[in-house]
Amino acid sequence: MKKIITIIIVAIISLGILNIFIDQFKIFLYEKELENLKNQPFTLTENFTYTAHTGCVGTPDNSLEAIKIGAKYEADIVEFDLYFTKDDEPVLSHDEPTGNEFTLEQAFKKVSEYENLKANVDLKSYGSLEKVVECADKYNIKDRIFFTGIFLKDVEAVKKACPDIEYYLNYEIEKERKQTNEYLESLVKTVKDSGAVGINCNYKNVTEKMVKAFRENGLLVSVWTVNDEKDMYKVLQLRPDNITTRHPDILGEIIK
Repeated sequence: MKKIITIIIVAIISLGILNIFIDQFKIFLYEKELENLKNQPFTLTENFTYTAHTGCVGTPDNSLEAIKIGAKYEADIVEFDLYFTKDDEPVLSHDEPTGNEFTLEQAFKKVSEYENLKANVDLKSYGSLEKVVECADKYNIKDRIFFTGIFLKDVEAVKKACPDIEYYLNYEIEKERKQTNEYLESLVKTVKDSGAVGINCNYKNVTEKMVKAFRENGLLVSVWTVNDEKDMYKVLQLRPDNITTRHPDILGEIIK
């Protein structure tokens, strides 16, 4: 019995050592790849921007603190989610509001305190969108806001309520077809016909060929959400027009 227990203990210790070795080896590979990526030059588009995703640098999601920290790290844009309550009031929330959310007016007031800071208003529900414009006018930042979170089914409602506010079209890229000319032409046409300024999509589905196709048609490519330093270097090689990240502190240092 003692012999069995000894064997089990040795096996557990060996397994622990093996896991430590595997973890260290993964770190080594990561750092090696990161070092190689850092040595690869990249060029930014002329009007490149980077966006501080809500909850950036460990702040609470949809908080005024997130806006403050995004501005602190010199992000060009801060992003937050917008949800309309049952009383049709716009508040900062990703899901059904509970009653403790910051209001859109508080958010716009905070944005207005930073010269040239823009706001990406990510629509999570629809109500009286005119209230967004009214609030932006109140703090004189209407030319500094735009919408994301808009799908094809939402376009007409946004155009009708906020004809002067620009928006990106959120679109799910078909992974199997994203490199084909036929699909890219169709994708570009869809975004262009929607009236959007560009496409807002997951960075994992974006290719250099796609970015080029959009740029040639006067459209922008905004990608989300690039949080890992290694992925930042990879995405920068694709030359998108905007990168959204929860780590503007890291991305800001990379592009300086």
